[in-house]
Amino acid sequence: MASSTVEDYLKRIYLEQQRSPDTLVPMGRLAEAVGVVPGTATTMVKALADSGLVSYEPRGGARLTRGGEQLALHVLRRHRLVELFLVKVLGLDWSEVHAEAEELEHAISDKVLERIDALLDRPSVDPHGDPIPPAKGRPAPASRRSLADCERGESIRIARVSDQSPGFLQFIDRCGLTPGIVATVDANDPQADSVRVRPRGKETVTLGAAAAAKVLVEVA
Repeated sequence: MASSTVEDYLKRIYLEQQRSPDTLVPMGRLAEAVGVVPGTATTMVKALADSGLVSYEPRGGARLTRGGEQLALHVLRRHRLVELFLVKVLGLDWSEVHAEAEELEHAISDKVLERIDALLDRPSVDPHGDPIPPAKGRPAPASRRSLADCERGESIRIARVSDQSPGFLQFIDRCGLTPGIVATVDANDPQADSVRVRPRGKETVTLGAAAAAKVLVEVA
């Protein structure tokens, strides 16, 4: 069984790869994501490379091997199922479950994870709209774009919130733009750097362009 530190690194590398699929993950960016200095990240990545979990190029960066990706996906599966369990079963607010899941993801056995998955009726996304990797294989690709790129009059469904900091999630909750909500784009004003959105059955809300870029949508 991999240590919690190994699992954290593999998960972070996987997430960084999703942001830039065609490039190696630089050590500086990985170090920032994990919360260590670049030298520490490089030492760990070299150890992961020796274990066959990562491909590493000096002065270039790192990329997961197939084995490393499988382990990273398993960690993400645990994390996101735990988040949904904490919200749906224990009633925690969606803005606080990320930090809790960061701790619990390393302690959940496969047996318990399977029971949680069955209890939640085999969900495909977590409370923030992030895809839950299947027990085997990779998550299916999804066609999504940011709210900031939507045009006036479009009918959209909120699919995912990429910024999971508690403050931003609470803000999105107050706006009524949580995943699953259907809304209409009333205006997108590049000059004002703002987007006006009307959730179905509610009043119009205004988001700055930076905030709207963190809300991913799909066609309603």
